[in-house]
Amino acid sequence: MDSVRRYFPSGDEYVTEDALKNLRNYKYCAVDKSFLTKYLYRHYWEWAVTLFPRWMAPNLITLTGLSFEVVDVLLVLLLMPDLAGPGPSWLYFAFGIGMWLYSTFDNVDGKQARRTGTSSPLGELFDHGCDALNCTIAGIVEASAFGCGISWQTITIIFLTTATFFFSTWEEYHTGVLYLGYVNGPTEVLTLAVLACFASGIWGPGIWHVPAAQGLPLIGGLFPASWELMDAMLAITLAAMVFGHCLVCCWNVHEACKEQNRSFLATLPQLAQYVAFAASCYVWLRNSTTIL
Repeated sequence: MDSVRRYFPSGDEYVTEDALKNLRNYKYCAVDKSFLTKYLYRHYWEWAVTLFPRWMAPNLITLTGLSFEVVDVLLVLLLMPDLAGPGPSWLYFAFGIGMWLYSTFDNVDGKQARRTGTSSPLGELFDHGCDALNCTIAGIVEASAFGCGISWQTITIIFLTTATFFFSTWEEYHTGVLYLGYVNGPTEVLTLAVLACFASGIWGPGIWHVPAAQGLPLIGGLFPASWELMDAMLAITLAAMVFGHCLVCCWNVHEACKEQNRSFLATLPQLAQYVAFAASCYVWLRNSTTIL
């Protein structure tokens, strides 16, 4: 057993004692400007938390929510490993339901913690860890729902789901506040993703691959004639993410560093880990024909 254990990091190598001390001092602070959250979902989540027994640990709720998305990606592996399909109609509805349940459980776990007096920095860390895993899982599931196949469309979707989370977390690390704007990924974008899954279940994923000029009659002419509706949608979403989210996060980190008399340039190497992730996605795209 010792011969096997030596290949894995020790507990101290995962999280040092100094890091544990900082974790105990961590206080979660978030700002959510979403109108959907304020006027609709907040009431839904407050009702949903009453459905959970008080003995159910918040981390168990988080893990159960993630399991819905894991089931979805397993269905992709079994029924649509090329991410193209088309699959049976019920599969796309399963994708949408899994995403919705994940979102519900992810928003209820914190309310359960406050309801039972079990809030802790470790619980927040566990929640963020599950969110990080789900970014890639949900990207794969959504690409399958759109029938993108192993393509640049799939890579772009995964980039959209992971980059937004990474930059938000990076921003929170330096500013101490998790900021969610008036239109944000966990609320508005996820709602649209769920509706898109249901649309694929009703009309088939082919609806996303008509010419852009046909799918977007008012602005479709602005895109190259060879572009599909999916290409145009991704281009619009990518531009919104880069200019409306990533650059804003960079600016907020810059301002936080300025207030704390720290170098903003010194924070940029922290982005290297995401660059490594994006590079691995590129290698996968170049060398794979299925997700397996």
